[in-house]
Amino acid sequence: MAVLTGFCLVIFGAACGDERGRTRATASPPPSASPPPSAAERPAAGDHRLALRHDGTERSYLLHAPPGYDPATPLPLVIVMHFYPGDGAAMRQMVGLDAKADREHALVAYPDGRYGGFNALICCGSSDDVGFLKALTAHLVDTWRADPDRVYLTGISNGGDMSFRAAVEAEGMFAAIGVVSGGYSGPRTAAEDYVPKRPVSVITFIGGQDVYADIFSEGMRTWQRRLGCRPAPGPRRTAPAGISRTDARCADGSDVTVYTIPDMGHSWPGATAGQLAAPRAGVVATDLVWAFFAAHPRRT
Repeated sequence: MAVLTGFCLVIFGAACGDERGRTRATASPPPSASPPPSAAERPAAGDHRLALRHDGTERSYLLHAPPGYDPATPLPLVIVMHFYPGDGAAMRQMVGLDAKADREHALVAYPDGRYGGFNALICCGSSDDVGFLKALTAHLVDTWRADPDRVYLTGISNGGDMSFRAAVEAEGMFAAIGVVSGGYSGPRTAAEDYVPKRPVSVITFIGGQDVYADIFSEGMRTWQRRLGCRPAPGPRRTAPAGISRTDARCADGSDVTVYTIPDMGHSWPGATAGQLAAPRAGVVATDLVWAFFAAHPRRT
C-alpha cells in the first residue's frame, strides 16, 4: 500500500501492497492529474468538476446534482471515495449512484484523493483528508444547500477505510457510512475510545474470498463491542440465498448492518463496470447503501 513512500507497511499480517491499496486486478500507476475545474461555481443541475482549497492545496472533486435541482431545497449528500490508486471518475463509473440520485433527488460528490489515495486508517499518504472531508461537506452545505442532517460517506477499499476514519474523527458530521471491501483496522483503532462520539450508523459488505475478509470481520466485531451493539429487535431481515446478513442496534442508537458474500473477493457487489465490479455477487450494494442512508438521517 505504501507505494507513495517507497515501502510497504504490514498491519495485522495484511500486506499493504495488495488490493486494499492497489487491487489485485491492476498494477497501474496512480492516475494522471484531473482536468482543471471550472472557474465559476454556479449551483445548478448536472455534472460539475470543481475544486476546494484545503491545507494549501487545490483538491478536485466531481459533483452531480439531479434534474430539477433547486438551491432553495436542501437535499441529501453522498460523498463517494475511491480505491487506491484511483480517482472520483472511476468510482462514478463503477457505482452508478448518479442514476440513483436522479430518482431519489440527492447530491453526489466524488472527491479525488491526492496521488490516487486517501490518508485512511492504513493507507495512503499524509494529507489531512479528514479535514478535507469536513471542509468539503461544509462547502456543499453552505453553497449547494446539502441537508446537514443527511450527509453520508461511502467508499471501497482505501475509500472504505477512509469512511471509518472520518466517522470517528469528524464528530457529528456524518449520519451514516457505507463501507464496501474496507475495514476498521490499523494502529489508530487500537485505542478502545477510537469510536464515534455521536451516532454513526454503518452498512458494510465483506467478500469471503477477499484476502482481508478476516480483518474486516474482526473490525466489525470490535466496532460493535465498543459501541455496545446487540442484535436488532424485531423480525430478522433476510438476504439472498448464500449471503449472510446481520443487523445490530448499538447503545448510542446507531445501527450496524453487515453483509458477508462468501463467493466475492475485493469488489463492489452488483456493479457492472469498473475493475472492482462484481455483477453476479447476488446483491447490489449501491441500492442497499442508498436505502440504508435514506433510513438513517443524523441522530441528535
